[in-house]
Amino acid sequence: MRAFYQRLFPFRYLFQWLNHSASPSNDFAHREFAFTLPNDAYLRYQSFVSADLLRKQCMQLIPSRFEIGPVYSTNPRDRKTLRKASMFRPISKELVFDVDMTDYDSIRTCCQGASICGRCWSFITMAIKVVDAALREDFGFKHVLWVYSGRRGAHAWVCDRRARDMDDGKRRAVAGYLEVLRGGDKGGKKVNVKRPLHPHLDRSLRLLRDHFQADILLDQDPWRADDRFAALLALLPDAELAAALRKKWESAPERPSASKWADIDVLAAQGAGSAALDGKALKEAKQDIILEYTYPRLDAEVSKKLNHLLKSPFCVHPGTGRVCVPIDVRKVEEFDPLAVPTVTDLLGEIDAWDGSHSSEEDDAENAKKLQDWEKTSLKPYVELFRAFVSGLLKDERVVKREREEGGESMEF
Repeated sequence: MRAFYQRLFPFRYLFQWLNHSASPSNDFAHREFAFTLPNDAYLRYQSFVSADLLRKQCMQLIPSRFEIGPVYSTNPRDRKTLRKASMFRPISKELVFDVDMTDYDSIRTCCQGASICGRCWSFITMAIKVVDAALREDFGFKHVLWVYSGRRGAHAWVCDRRARDMDDGKRRAVAGYLEVLRGGDKGGKKVNVKRPLHPHLDRSLRLLRDHFQADILLDQDPWRADDRFAALLALLPDAELAAALRKKWESAPERPSASKWADIDVLAAQGAGSAALDGKALKEAKQDIILEYTYPRLDAEVSKKLNHLLKSPFCVHPGTGRVCVPIDVRKVEEFDPLAVPTVTDLLGEIDAWDGSHSSEEDDAENAKKLQDWEKTSLKPYVELFRAFVSGLLKDERVVKREREEGGESMEF
């Protein structure tokens, strides 16, 4: 870990990201950092005026991870010297979202708990698509950074100034807007939405339908087992139709989920349901089932409070050794969490690169110009982060110039 912080962690770009400028400001100096040490001690209210001081602290403490909190009204280190506690308050922080695979344990069939595979990672892919579309299209946010959590999930950091300046009430409102599934781990219907569908849900269904066919019906096959199809029957709006389906499926053990899904419409068309069953009610019930099995399962509490801390990008997950790298939302289907490099991999790549380039003088000269992360498979992730930060800083300069000139800001 010492070598990782010394040679690979992109402290410079992290500073620019949180500082919103290349020149030092209180956006970084008054930002809270919290360190988890190797002995599991937890240090809160750490702050730094520069990237170099943050790096120096990481080199000294060698934290297993560190988290990022809000910008405070004063330096977090000085909080105990203030005359009044009310003088120390959070004033700004990115709007954040957390998607964790364990929230899908009741519907994924391939893995459980901390384990993941390519099949169940599709749940995270679906969540990223839906949440990212809503943040950009419905709220007009532009600077949304998605980061792999290092093991079984992903975090979103909404970095637009308008998002950073939101109070807790606005954060709760955005989180509530995105929250569709309710009921926790208890059984029963988790989706109860009004008709006609809100445009956000209509768009979400369009994004999710293909995933439902491929990732749920085929890959997860959640209702194949005879002890699991009752969950599907419980979500149907007609008891007679459910009874007819149960009879059919009990006579054909281990019938695939895709076939059972198709059976619903076939038996309904044959009049298996009650006289009260109509096509509209069945269509809406099936839409609700698609949402229940594909819609993002967010940890809403993470998003609701300004003072919530979240693990920094490029930290290392202590359980897997994998780096918490950014995810390119334009290529989200291609992201493979199991291919993300570990610290051991990266240090080995540096040694291999140095060994293969040390014999030639020109190569040695070029090597001096390269930073160590450029010699490794971490390079595309750091470059993605650098490009994201560059775009954010560009917009920050525009807003700052408009304010200095007394013009109207594009923010609202």
